[in-house]
Parts: sequence; structure tokens; C-alpha cells
Amino acid sequence: MDRMICIAGPTASGKTALSVALAKALGGEIVSCDSMQVYRGMDIGTAKPTLEERQGIAHHLLDVADPSEPFSVGKYVELADAAVQDILRRGRLAIVVGGTGLYMDSLILGRRFAVPSTGQRAKLERLADERGIDEILSMLQKADPETAARLHPSDRKRIIRAMEVFLETGTPISRHDALSREQPPRYEPLWLGIRFASRAELYARIERRVDEMLRQGLLGEVEALLARGLDPNATALQAIGYKELVPVVRGETDLDTAVALLKQSSRRYAKRQLTWFGKNERIRWLRAEEEILPQALSIVHASTDFDK
Repeated sequence: MDRMICIAGPTASGKTALSVALAKALGGEIVSCDSMQVYRGMDIGTAKPTLEERQGIAHHLLDVADPSEPFSVGKYVELADAAVQDILRRGRLAIVVGGTGLYMDSLILGRRFAVPSTGQRAKLERLADERGIDEILSMLQKADPETAARLHPSDRKRIIRAMEVFLETGTPISRHDALSREQPPRYEPLWLGIRFASRAELYARIERRVDEMLRQGLLGEVEALLARGLDPNATALQAIGYKELVPVVRGETDLDTAVALLKQSSRRYAKRQLTWFGKNERIRWLRAEEEILPQALSIVHASTDFDK
């Protein structure tokens, strides 16, 4: 089974710096696992590594989609798997790094989400607009009660997606998921995670990052996206850092209020990430308060698959 290194952890924890340092030390290339860094023109708010921060290390899965395009976990798995296979064919080490746990787990498991489209999604979107999402949820409760039971009524995107899968394939998405889980994993990862002993320190880092993003011009980045005609309801603009500032650009709220909300949203996102990755018993946690690279290299070198 193909091997890779996966670096996980909450936002603002230092994953990018560690991944670049490891890639330089081990002859690796980086595959981004961030659901929003895939979008072109969304650099500041997604903390996309700059060319300087990449230090000459090849990065994959950055800037692969236009913000107006829908982008899914299935599309990510397709593109990321191709990138990893290319890296491995060239005798390099693939280092997958990011905080989008669903994307990372799906890549490792090799889950395939492709569904032939007959336009059902557009029909469901229109029906939801006209009659409300409860109408779609009611349909889903009859078609796939297992999935309907675990989806909150406010989760419009997943409700529509689940109903779309049923209408397109005749099989509930819960059954697709079960069949996917029965398949052996696509990759065998060595998991590394970054964790802070103090949650307060992580939150302080997050707030400092938000302040730095604003100094770098995050508000202008949001203005530019809207100026080019991007729908404020587009998936890309639902990203943290963008959805909070769209009302500022549109004159619907003030900047101070939006920034406070942005910091709060970022802290809550970090908490969800910690919960997701905390369930993964295979992650070897690195102490953020100490020098991280030596800790990581010690773990890597203890695994003969990666020791060079």
C-alpha cells in the first residue's frame, strides 16, 4: 500500500511551516488539504502559503478552481489522488497537509463520490427555493431515513446532495458510504498532528492571524471577489474570513462587528477541527510549545518506510 505523511491540526497551529521543513528534510512535495485554498484569488483569507513561504517546495491542490465553481470532496479526492500518484511515481514523498478532516480522510480511504448528473441538483435547488428545505428533507426521510435522521434542517447543502444521489443512482447515500467503508484504504499514512497544551494560546494565535490578514488586505480581497460578480451566496464566499466581511463591503454592518464575528468563527472552527482529529487514535501529536521539526523527524525516522 502506498505511504504518505499526513499533517493535521487546527487552523493557525503551524502546519504549513512544518510541512515545508519536513519536505526539505525528506525530499517531499506538499499536497494541500484545505477546502478553500483550492480557489484562485482567495489567498489572504485562506492563509494560502505565499511563494516565499513555500521555499521552493512544490505545492499541489492550490488554485485549482474558480470561486464561482462548485467544488466537492469528490473532486478533491480525484485531483489529490492524481497528484499523490504523480509524486510517488517520481520517487518523492507525498506530504498531505491541512485542516479539512473530511477531505483528508476521504483521500486516504479512496472514497469515490462521482455521480452521473441528469440535472437533479438544479431541480432540487429550485424546489428548495420555492417551498423551503423542509420539503426536500421530507423527501429524503422517505428515500433515505438514515441520512435524514443525522442531518440538521439547516444543512441545506448536504440535504440536497443526499437527495440528489438517491434520484441519480436509485441508492441512498448512506448505502454508498457503507460500501465505501468496506473497501480497504487507498493509502497508509503516517499521521502527525500539532497540538497546544493551552487552548488559550491557540486562540491567541488565531486572533493574531486574523489581525494580520486584515493588515495584508483581506477586506480588499473580498471587495475584489464581489466586484467581479461573484454571488455572495457562492460556496467559496461561505468560507470563514469571507462570509463575515461580505456584509461590510455591502454596507450592512461595520468592520469592528465583522472582525469580532470572524475571530469567534475561527475559534469555533478550530474547536471543531480538534474534535475531528481528536477521534483519530493514529495521530502522533507534536507539542507546539517545543521545537516541532525535531519531534516530527524523530517519529518519521522511527518508521523505516520513511527513513532515508
